[in-house]
Amino acid sequence: MSDSFQDALAGLAAIIGDKHVFASGPDQEPYVVDWRGRYHGRAVAVVKPGSTAEVASVVKCCADRRLAIVPQGGNTGMCGAATPDDGPGNVVVRLDRMRAVRDISALANTITVEAGCILAEVQNAARSVDRYFPLSLGAEGSCQIGGNISTNAGGTAVLRYGPTRDLVLGLEVVLPDGRVFNGLRALRKDNTGYALKQLFIGAEGTLGIITAAVLKLFAPPRSSALALLKLQGVGQALDILQRLRGAVGDRLGSLEIMSRPQIEAIAATVPHVAIPFELTTPWYLIVELTDTLAGIDLDEPLATVLAEAMEAGLAEDVILASNLAQAKAIWAVRHSVSEGNKRSGYVVSHDSVVPLERQAAFVTNVEARIKAAVPHANVVMHGHIGDGNIHVIALIDRARCQDPAATSALVAEINEIVDDETAAQGGAISAEHGIGITNRGRLARVTDPLDIDLMRDIKRLLDPNGLMNPGKIFAARGVRQ
Repeated sequence: MSDSFQDALAGLAAIIGDKHVFASGPDQEPYVVDWRGRYHGRAVAVVKPGSTAEVASVVKCCADRRLAIVPQGGNTGMCGAATPDDGPGNVVVRLDRMRAVRDISALANTITVEAGCILAEVQNAARSVDRYFPLSLGAEGSCQIGGNISTNAGGTAVLRYGPTRDLVLGLEVVLPDGRVFNGLRALRKDNTGYALKQLFIGAEGTLGIITAAVLKLFAPPRSSALALLKLQGVGQALDILQRLRGAVGDRLGSLEIMSRPQIEAIAATVPHVAIPFELTTPWYLIVELTDTLAGIDLDEPLATVLAEAMEAGLAEDVILASNLAQAKAIWAVRHSVSEGNKRSGYVVSHDSVVPLERQAAFVTNVEARIKAAVPHANVVMHGHIGDGNIHVIALIDRARCQDPAATSALVAEINEIVDDETAAQGGAISAEHGIGITNRGRLARVTDPLDIDLMRDIKRLLDPNGLMNPGKIFAARGVRQ
């Protein structure tokens, strides 16, 4: 290790203590590889500061030495956005030690948490004051709220509550030069100039490190009803969505769809998850209604709408969950899609979002085009049907992916098909997973050059030396390069 890196390690240790600096060896390994094992980088150090002041000092130390700073949450992302590259001067910054709930107000319906809080911990803290934090996704037991904000995570409650961006009132952020942006305000109305916090939501750590956030809370659901529908096509799901919105309004909390091959992949590879229904149709739709009033019978209005849908030929069968255990069993299938896909082969994943009116055409066209081009691909799909976000995944036998060059060419071919069809339907290539490393070339290919120029201008303004999470969203540039 060079003298300059030794100096950096000494400086970092002086700030946060030796035991919170991992310079090499097996202790560092989990932090330099992404969740899928797709990207493996290098780091001078992995550091775990314990306060915002320590984060600021760590960033200042790195900036002074022109070391790249890679913020990392729970490392559960899908696009390699939290993985260092293989350059010689990376410092991975983890906020595992910053897990405090700084404030919670049942009156204001807000919670102020540090960025290292696990999502499930935020949910539990809200429950402790009889409130509800609606962000929910498969990795909620390990992902961190700072990472959720940095990627503008979606999840299964977007239909009613919106993505993470809609749940954030204020942020505290350490900027690339070590200054601290204190926008940690719990104000519902604030029209004092530019909404600066919005710059950092979904920026994937390229503009700063989120250290704390004020989040919105809601009254908890006290009544619910859930059903699983068996469908022939996505068009039927959209017709059912329209009927539900007209009949139950905002009580429609979640509308999740899975293709039969998607569920079959889970059944074959995730033994602890049982499939509590027979697979007899091409598509399966989860419908959940919720209400904040206790004792409300939601089974009756849900059953009425679904019975009418059956009579109209929109569904082949309906399973109305009769108890909480049955509802949890159905949700367990939905929350196992990432695990099942990872175990099923080499995953070529997509996060397209298209207008609702074009969702059925998108699904039909993209599946046909992938199968025509890559007949051996197993095309599976799942998504949040009510917000236009369908995940198209091509699962490839790993035996066919031994040659990196050939695999890269295959992935590029599939990506181009999906991206072109997404654009043809008026959509965008990422709804909730972000760009990271995986999608930066795709973003450059399909995005208006002016959009890229504006993003680069913002990046240069806040991070003129290109040190903050370089190589994510767009190809790295700046002094470091």
